[in-house]
Amino acid sequence: MPNSTTFTTMLSIDPNTIQTAELHGYLLGAIAPRPICFASTIDAEGRVNLAPYSFFNVFSASPPILVFSPARRVRDNTIKHTLENVQQVAEVVINVVSYDMVQQMSLASTDYPKGVSEFEKAGFTPIASECVGPPRVAEAPVQLECKVIQVVPLGQEGGAGNLIMAELLRMHINEDVLGPNGAIDPRKIDLVARMGANWYTRAKEGLFEVAKPLRTLGIGVDMLPEVIRQSTVLSGNDLGQLANIEVLPEQALQRASSDLALHQKAKGLLKDGLVEQAWAVLLKNEN
Repeated sequence: MPNSTTFTTMLSIDPNTIQTAELHGYLLGAIAPRPICFASTIDAEGRVNLAPYSFFNVFSASPPILVFSPARRVRDNTIKHTLENVQQVAEVVINVVSYDMVQQMSLASTDYPKGVSEFEKAGFTPIASECVGPPRVAEAPVQLECKVIQVVPLGQEGGAGNLIMAELLRMHINEDVLGPNGAIDPRKIDLVARMGANWYTRAKEGLFEVAKPLRTLGIGVDMLPEVIRQSTVLSGNDLGQLANIEVLPEQALQRASSDLALHQKAKGLLKDGLVEQAWAVLLKNEN
């Protein structure tokens, strides 16, 4: 590992020895950012509920399965209206949350009495779904109509989750968020995600790309020349980029420079994803 890596004192926590609320805070602060499932459901009488959950993700594409988890309230061990509703009517619309609607979404998380419409309270526009009963949120850039296939309770105490597994039946995408290639453009969709406490993050303000590892084997950090691997300038991220090549450049073991000024220059190139140029600098082959 690079010499620039530092290690600090770790706080070790036994989850059985602290209050659930405190553990909940640590978990939400550490496991983030989390996508937001803005779930629309109906009860047996057709009354609509709309609520956000950040214990959420997609877990399969064939079949397309999404999972989110309304937890039992820590303060009084009661369950959410969303969970009650899907137990009565096994359908849900999962709406994704963009920056333009985050304040309204937060308002919809208020514990209004059962039967009060969060659509009205938060000022959202309900539109009819095609395959399920719950309405979609018109303002959401993507709306996912799903049938609930299983609910898995994880416990009976306050803070226990209830995994709601939902199969996608119909997906609606606002064409304004599509790029020229027809794919969803992360800048146009402008998603937000949950952090700990009251914090959120706006995805498009921190976008960066990471090249996936080669389908053919990358050489790996262990194969880098020692003067590069032990650099006090190059970080673990930098080494990961340099090692994601199929073949070590010719004479790299002999020509790799220990000059920290060159390492700094290569680091700048790696920040822009210019791996080939960074290698040229490190091997003193730059034009």
